[in-house]
Amino acid sequence: MGKFDGMLLVSDFDNTLLYTDKALKEGTECPPMSPRNVEKIQYWMSEGGTFAVATGRAMNAYRPYDAMVPTNAPAVVDNGAAIYDYEKGEYLLSSTLSGQVLEHLAAVLERWPKIALEMYHQGELLQVLNPTPWNVQHATLTGLQYQEVWDIRPETIPLPLAKVLLVAEREVLESIRDFANESGWGQQYELIFSSDHLLEMTAKGANKGQMVLRLKEMLGCHTLICAGDHMNDLPMLSIADKGFCTANSVPEVLAAGFEQVCHCLDGAVGEIIERLDERY
Repeated sequence: MGKFDGMLLVSDFDNTLLYTDKALKEGTECPPMSPRNVEKIQYWMSEGGTFAVATGRAMNAYRPYDAMVPTNAPAVVDNGAAIYDYEKGEYLLSSTLSGQVLEHLAAVLERWPKIALEMYHQGELLQVLNPTPWNVQHATLTGLQYQEVWDIRPETIPLPLAKVLLVAEREVLESIRDFANESGWGQQYELIFSSDHLLEMTAKGANKGQMVLRLKEMLGCHTLICAGDHMNDLPMLSIADKGFCTANSVPEVLAAGFEQVCHCLDGAVGEIIERLDERY
């Protein structure tokens, strides 16, 4: 029996497990993941613990990193829209956007015609409307090539969609979120910020919190521990038996009362496991 039997530790990927913020903003290469993380995750699993990643990235965008991160469980992908088993190469659970999503996006574009949309399908297809330099850098970081589109008609955008990223300034995105809620269809979606200029749109209930709970049930674990740095991590940090945030977390997460560990670059997940090792 290992000391961490029945315990599920779930970490966000970008800027919690691997520091990617500078690479995205400046177009530079990502630094390697901290050896402290690798060593301690391997120790966690050797003592019976289960380790998984919950990422905002689409399934294909996280695929290149799956082999780099030692895990012994499927991953939560698409910002909580799916659970994907990279070893088996299959979705175990998924939730897609409603059939009205294109109609609702068209209403948004009528009022804010210049915003960029990244539309993710299950599988390899990524379509982008009104791409910006940020979208180009994002594609470079994730390794996903996108298909540029000039409209969002059903003939152009095949359904279903796993998630949509709305890209604009924070003030614009807040106005779009308010417009969705005032229009009465915002309740069909999760609308969660993953940066100051990114609003994630997934199906209602398809967030990291609900999906890591499903993963916990699927694996038969009794304790859930989560780590994150951004607002899209708040749903899983809030429902976890214990939540940790990195020192580089956004102010909203730092102010939420979760236990704080070091900066992502210094091996934040490794430090979490060290603290858990002392407590158990």
